[in-house]
Amino acid sequence: MRERFKVWAPITVRWGDMDAYGHVNNAVFFTYFESGRIEYFARIGMQNKSEENLLAPALASASVNFRRQIHFPAELEVGVRALKIGTSSVTLEHVLVQKGTEEIIADGAAVIVYVDYAVGKSTPIPDAIRNTIRSVEQNPTL
Repeated sequence: MRERFKVWAPITVRWGDMDAYGHVNNAVFFTYFESGRIEYFARIGMQNKSEENLLAPALASASVNFRRQIHFPAELEVGVRALKIGTSSVTLEHVLVQKGTEEIIADGAAVIVYVDYAVGKSTPIPDAIRNTIRSVEQNPTL
């Protein structure tokens, strides 16, 4: 399973991540996946929006499947991989595991749309980013 994911980000469960039931709050899982996506974006050169760069990714949809509870002070890793590249979007898969294991805590997916913030609309993903995704994923047909 781990070999399918080329990008990994470490996650340390914080005390404040837990809810009144003593386990990590379900909404925090989305934050963990976001940390993995940001690592993925950095790896493929899909920068964040800035005054100089008005082309950037935006989250269009996200899902999570909760497999196990986690508690402070767990050490985790989130893996991210591209499943599909569309004209202006990329579908990513996430997996959250105990650090150094294949023990799945949660998994899910996200659709990321490349946006031209100057006009507020989606725009095609540049060929350079497409090629970098294919290279990172070691999948030239993606």
